Amino acid sequence: MTPPEHATSPLNAPGPGDTVRLADTVDLAGEGFRPGAPRENGSVILSMQHITKRFPGVVALDDVTFDVHSGEVHGLVGENGAGKSTLMKIMSGIYTEFEGQMLLDGQPVAFHSPHDAQLNSIAMIHQELNLVPELTVYENIFLGRETKRLFSIVDRGVMRRNAYELMTRLGLDIDPDRTISQLRVGQRQLVEIAKALSLDSRIIIMDEPTSALSESEVEYLFRVIRNLREHNVAVIYISHRLEEVFAIADRITVLRDGQLVDTAPAQKLTRPQVINRMVGRELEVLYPKEDIELGETVLRIEGLNYYQGRQQVLDNISLEVRRGEIVGIAGLMGAGRTQLLEAIFGVYPRSDISGRIWLNGSELRIDSPHEAIDHGIGLVAEDRKGQSLVLERSVTENASLAALRHFARHLSVVNRGAEQQAVRGAVRDLNIKTPGIDTMVANLSGGNQQKVVVARFLLTHIRLFLLDEPTRGIDVGAKAEIYSLVGELARQGTAFLLVSSEMPEMLAVCDRIYVLCDGRLTGEFARADFDQERIMDAATRFTDKVAFQNNDAR
Repeated sequence: MTPPEHATSPLNAPGPGDTVRLADTVDLAGEGFRPGAPRENGSVILSMQHITKRFPGVVALDDVTFDVHSGEVHGLVGENGAGKSTLMKIMSGIYTEFEGQMLLDGQPVAFHSPHDAQLNSIAMIHQELNLVPELTVYENIFLGRETKRLFSIVDRGVMRRNAYELMTRLGLDIDPDRTISQLRVGQRQLVEIAKALSLDSRIIIMDEPTSALSESEVEYLFRVIRNLREHNVAVIYISHRLEEVFAIADRITVLRDGQLVDTAPAQKLTRPQVINRMVGRELEVLYPKEDIELGETVLRIEGLNYYQGRQQVLDNISLEVRRGEIVGIAGLMGAGRTQLLEAIFGVYPRSDISGRIWLNGSELRIDSPHEAIDHGIGLVAEDRKGQSLVLERSVTENASLAALRHFARHLSVVNRGAEQQAVRGAVRDLNIKTPGIDTMVANLSGGNQQKVVVARFLLTHIRLFLLDEPTRGIDVGAKAEIYSLVGELARQGTAFLLVSSEMPEMLAVCDRIYVLCDGRLTGEFARADFDQERIMDAATRFTDKVAFQNNDAR
């Protein structure tokens, strides 16, 4: 990243083509970031009292009381649909109609928009990022708060320079002039965080902030959060990754089915206790693994290569998956894991792909996702909202999308009765929590949206499932249900190729694990030989173990 025109380059700022090294310290209290005025540590900034929020047919929040102290990290946990995001959307001014009241510094407040909340020093970083893909990094950071000169002319030079200085202060090598669409998901998440910090907020809400970050990026984020806490900024940290919550939170609040279950100091709680409060039952074994007699080879790949322009993203990949087998693909961001699944699924132009693919002993040439589905291959994409779901359509329309030909009568007229009956069965079998099959899928929680994606392929004759981060942003109970379903389908003979950044989950559910690094296969481990350190060693074979890489491949 090079400085914008007229900008003064900070000491040790990365130059063009440099690999980013995170700063040794993160001085958020210096020039360029001004936290709220110092307050008595531990005093209540915001109190939400007896909050109830109703949607048609659903009580999302039921008499919930929640407070935020200055200089604390308050962990907020619960299953998908527990009401966490709804509570935070009320706090941040997105939902304005509700029962109960909010007190800011002891005084009643009513926010009519997110802008009102921002004016009162409350910022929210959403799980589904609120960035404009077509705009640049600096335009997104200052969107709605543009610096203007005489005659209301936008001063792009000042905005670009301020964005650059903010990025440098946070230790991020992200060019302010790049458009958001050019950044990978993890980089977009960090831009969203930088945007919230630029608001000089006293309360920052982080909704699943690490869902797309690498381990080193998570460690860096925690340093930022701890520094904010030292300057009396309150952070509300929402995450399904309980190990992160325990690592960073001072207090933990648990919601279940829209009701407050408990609020307690983090050091007085254990992980099993929190899980029990979240799901209302003990989860002795989250991901039980059964021994299954594997069948014949379903998928075989030899010498697969993928070029993205001049860059070789996949380099001579060969692997196989047998009937009933769950095979994991491990690796860091930039390793090419997603590209491997998408290449198998026919996402890329055939001219960019070389190598050979066999399915059930027959060599295939897959030129599109439609052909992949016809051959019995299903892909659950990492970005479920952007790639797997039509949010403005119903549960029925989304679940039956890949299987419409099974419900079509003559002249391609869909038998709606048969379609709805099949979808109701899938909703029941997958325990999808929805008011009805006609409910718009955008109104479901993240975990239930993911189940709708899975249901889509259960309604087709899928022989090979490609799962890309299937439990990203999903609570512990929904994770257990997803992997229970994977195990049941494996018993029935379905083959799985699974990409996940959650190593404990991979070790628990997989029969074998392949490891990718820099687009190359660097290791293969049978279940009896699983070793997290050896897998990580293979995943960093061709890297210097830096936090970020100048590589758009994931």
